[in-house]
Amino acid sequence: MFCNGEQADAATLRAALVNYGHFTSLQVRGNAVQGLDLHLQRLAHATQVLFGSVLDEGQVQRWMAQALQHAGVADASLRVTVFSRAFDFRAPLATVAVDVLVAVSAPVRLSAPRAVCSVRYQRELPALKHVGTFGLFQQRREAMAAGFDDALFLNEEGLVSEGSTWNLALHDGQQLVWPQAPALRGTAETLLRQHWNGPQVAKPVGVAELDEVQAAFACNASGIWPLVAIDGRALAGSEALAGQGRAVMAAVPWQPLQA
Repeated sequence: MFCNGEQADAATLRAALVNYGHFTSLQVRGNAVQGLDLHLQRLAHATQVLFGSVLDEGQVQRWMAQALQHAGVADASLRVTVFSRAFDFRAPLATVAVDVLVAVSAPVRLSAPRAVCSVRYQRELPALKHVGTFGLFQQRREAMAAGFDDALFLNEEGLVSEGSTWNLALHDGQQLVWPQAPALRGTAETLLRQHWNGPQVAKPVGVAELDEVQAAFACNASGIWPLVAIDGRALAGSEALAGQGRAVMAAVPWQPLQA
């Protein structure tokens, strides 16, 4: 782990334990990232919202590249967390300088099929990838305890929003459908929507409409995987649809990290 380009010490990591901040997770292959600009934009926007500060995107990118160099790897998973050792919950409106923590771990590629159940749940500030992940993981845990692989979230109006740590696309037999409700719009979703070469639409999807879905896949920066069943209803076309999604992502350019 590296904080502001230096090896993170125990005092820095203790400060990062305060449950106020945001992050992005991404995959690096050959020192390059798909959607690097989207990850940096996400970090800059959330920094302004949570801290009232301007994030130096170029510096963050250099710290990411330096962390890979220190680790001696060109393929990895990176988690970039923005927090502030100067943040004081007693004066949360103060504009403070931020700290950037870069964690390097082994590369990941998700592809295994999953069966999910729908639950009524919505994250706080759903448009931000903030560090308040307790509810997400608890919903996943409860879904697994009930015999499913993960949880699909519905908001109070019964609209499909997102999964525990992923976005999803549905196919109604005619077109790809991106459910629209307050949610984190992921980098993988954005890239797929930009590069998908078939008919697609983004629209609200109610829970009752899930009965008409013929196929579905989940996606995040770590991969694309088929949703083979939702609420116990099998989706026979999901494996093929996920394959289409992977083919689309395989053609998306990788942006090099500049040290």
